[in-house]
Amino acid sequence: MSEPIRDRTIRSLPTAPVRHGRLKRSRAWSTILAVLGGAMAVVLVSGVSVAAITVAQFNANIDVVDLVAAEGEEPRVIPTVGEWEGGFNVLLVGIDNEPGQSDGGARRGATLNDVNILVHVAEDQQSAVAVSIPRDMVIPIPSCPDPEGGRPSGAMSAQPINVAWSYGGLNCVVLAVENLTGLSIPYAGAISFGGVAQLSTAVGGVDVCVDGPIKDRYTGLDLPAAGTYTLVGRTALAFLRTRYGVGDGSDLGRISNQQVYLSSLMRKVQNEGVLTDFTKLYGMAQVATSSMQLSSSLVSLDTMVSMAQALRNVPIENIVFVQYPTRYGTAEPFLGKVQPLARQSEALFERIRNDERFALEEGNTGVGSTLDPNAPVAEPTPEPEPTTPPKTGKVEPEVEPSLPPIEVAPPAVLEGVQGQTAADYTCSVAN
Repeated sequence: MSEPIRDRTIRSLPTAPVRHGRLKRSRAWSTILAVLGGAMAVVLVSGVSVAAITVAQFNANIDVVDLVAAEGEEPRVIPTVGEWEGGFNVLLVGIDNEPGQSDGGARRGATLNDVNILVHVAEDQQSAVAVSIPRDMVIPIPSCPDPEGGRPSGAMSAQPINVAWSYGGLNCVVLAVENLTGLSIPYAGAISFGGVAQLSTAVGGVDVCVDGPIKDRYTGLDLPAAGTYTLVGRTALAFLRTRYGVGDGSDLGRISNQQVYLSSLMRKVQNEGVLTDFTKLYGMAQVATSSMQLSSSLVSLDTMVSMAQALRNVPIENIVFVQYPTRYGTAEPFLGKVQPLARQSEALFERIRNDERFALEEGNTGVGSTLDPNAPVAEPTPEPEPTTPPKTGKVEPEVEPSLPPIEVAPPAVLEGVQGQTAADYTCSVAN
């Protein structure tokens, strides 16, 4: 039986073109650091992680993993963000290994890294990008050390990324993504699907918009009509896991559906006082430490505080969720899987490596989501009040004109990359 769902507002969706609503910049970002979201993960919520690390009774729950280099490579040197005084990369992984799940027989007990999100915070701490890597995307997987101390796995030229965990756990997923992107990833964390359900409840539920009824017998999701729902517990998990209920029924549709949830979660954390509510913070800290596996580089109070400081000034409109550029495969080794697009992915990661901000094409949110026609629109800046001439007859001294504001060119539009910012309101597309 699914968790109760509150149907907030059942709304009909117009067919006419609509404006893309955006939120005003919030200044409440100072404590955001780390929270993994569902079949995916969220740009970290710092207050939660700091609480989890500093509350002594939680420390024993944390499952710690050392990130080590592949065989034959130099030992990995783990820097701290405080030493960098700038940006950082974190890999967030959602693993599917819960006993009793409806699709457990198809997996034959395998643990899969079904959600892989690379989070990059720019050196100037004014932007962040979260790249979702599709679970079925075929990539090279390097040789990975055995976490149990046995022989390392052999390198493979073409495997779906979601099998990396089975060859070497979290460390192997990190090595595979480093090999794919060319970025160094010194921090990583993983969460099981059960932990995701608990996190959604601890935060007080997440509001999501759907453009029609979504019913998925595989995950148990049942949203009976178009509208906005507050998702908690197993219902939130079912929403994040649904594949056949949204878009075109593919994993690519699921990613854009998850971004609907993630952008809403980010707005909630910033705008609804989640991080100032001790009860919610305490609950999230409990979940984080009991359900997450963290790299040893991340289990550090100094690191957590430094990350929180690095993130405090990032405007919400500069937090971008994107999907790694791909297409459906039509020939081996991509047949029935997902093929990365070299030109578009190189353009994306060139900007990430150079800390260059970019904009996404209007409405290119992915097959599992669409712009919310009922999104709030940012209030326009009020015009200055006209001044009244003096009545004394005296000539007032001339005021020196102020210098005109420096015009900053808008970021270039990155073509062929799907996603949305955390300030964009979107609805999931029912399949």
